[in-house]
Amino acid sequence: MVEGSNPSGPTHVTIKKLPSIIQEVGFDFHWSEEKVWALDVPVEDMEITELEWHFDIPFWSTPNGYYDLTPNQVLAEPEKYREEYERILKADMQYPLDIMFWKSRWLLLDGLHRLVKAKQQEKQKVNVRKISTDFIGHIVK
Repeated sequence: MVEGSNPSGPTHVTIKKLPSIIQEVGFDFHWSEEKVWALDVPVEDMEITELEWHFDIPFWSTPNGYYDLTPNQVLAEPEKYREEYERILKADMQYPLDIMFWKSRWLLLDGLHRLVKAKQQEKQKVNVRKISTDFIGHIVK
């Protein structure tokens, strides 16, 4: 908690900390999805099994939470997590997933809802764009 000066009294700002699992597996930079989308990178097929590890990581948030919801939880209880489930159903599969090889495995930059939809539809492969780490300087916010 951080206290600031305010003529009418102290101001309290809560700083949310990323869960340790997100710190362990996630990127250590913030990127612009629009900048990622603008990259000219070829599309190729990838087995979903290479990306399934994402389903057990809380990359999503509940309404009052912070990185506390996994794709597998949403798939197991779609009525409970209706908002996130609707996003999965509406995911536009015409766009490839954007991934980067990070910490010894492929990590999504964009497309988790599409990946989950592909799994739900029992697809074996998804279209991906493999973004090189050389592009980090081009996609950071």
